[in-house]
Formats: sequence, C-alpha cells, structure tokens
Amino acid sequence: MSASSSSGRVNASVGKAAVEALLALGGNVGEVRGNFDRAIALLCDGTAVRLVARSSDYRTPPWGVTDQPPFVNAVIAVATSLTPHQLLARALEVERDLGRDRARERRWGPRTVDIDLLAYDDLVLQDADLTLPHPRLFERAFVLLPLAEIAADRVIAGIRVGDAAARVDAGGIEKLAPR
Repeated sequence: MSASSSSGRVNASVGKAAVEALLALGGNVGEVRGNFDRAIALLCDGTAVRLVARSSDYRTPPWGVTDQPPFVNAVIAVATSLTPHQLLARALEVERDLGRDRARERRWGPRTVDIDLLAYDDLVLQDADLTLPHPRLFERAFVLLPLAEIAADRVIAGIRVGDAAARVDAGGIEKLAPR
C-alpha cells in the first residue's frame, strides 16, 4: 500500500493523519437496531476510529438467499488512523463480540450483524483479505440508499454515490423511523 492515496491525503498506514472510511452494517437476527448501536460503540473508540456520520436505518429484502427475514441496513462514515486491514480486523472482532460466527453460517444467510468496509479514502486495494472499494457496492441498493443519505456527493471508483443510488432498483426498501 502506498503512503498516499489519489486524494493526496496521507494514509493511515504511515500513521500521519486520519482518513475517511465508509462501512455498511446489516443484520436480521435479534434486536438488529440495538446491535447496530452496540457495534458502533465497540467500533468507534473516539481515538483510532471516530464516528463522523450515521445514516438512517432501512428495512430491506434479503439479498442472495431470499428465504429469510428482512434485513435492517445502515451506513456509517468514520475518521480513522487504522490501516484498512486493521479496521477490517476491528469490524470482524465486533461481529464476533455480538454473536456472529462466520464459520457456522450460510453465505448471505441470517446474521446478528454484518460489517463491511465499503471504501477507505480513495484507496484501491485487492489482496487475499480485502478488496476496496467493496466489489459489490454498486449492485446493492441496501447499501447505496443509506450511503447516499450521508455521502451523496462522494465519488468512489469514479462514480458519484448519489448517481449510483438513483440507478438501482430500490423496490421493497423502507427507511425506518428514528427510535
């Protein structure tokens, strides 16, 4: 990974400055909205990871495996001094802390919480553990609608988030009232 991204900001990998990262949260088992609150509290310590913005929660039809309850999805923007791999490791630890067992679940099946790293600054990365931006970001209305709510003008992989959100089929997605 290089020391700077295409935006010219110094990357967290050299420990100089915080960068913006976008993460998606989803789940359909248990009290999902409460799980989101706990996940964000565990993820965002206010130092290495600081919450910048949180979208509304959205009720969404299941994607991939459709014979399961609807999901709740949201997106957060954070400022972080962690590297992308460190941030991913923290997200996976939070998932485990909230009861997710990736080894025992069905792909795209029910889960208490899922945290995906969507984008990290303007970094493009592909290795065995992580691809950035997220490879299915622009296929998923359940990610694009909440993302557009907090970052409509953000450009990821040359595509403006608001434009991508306007092009996807948002059928069955419902913005939930605040709690």
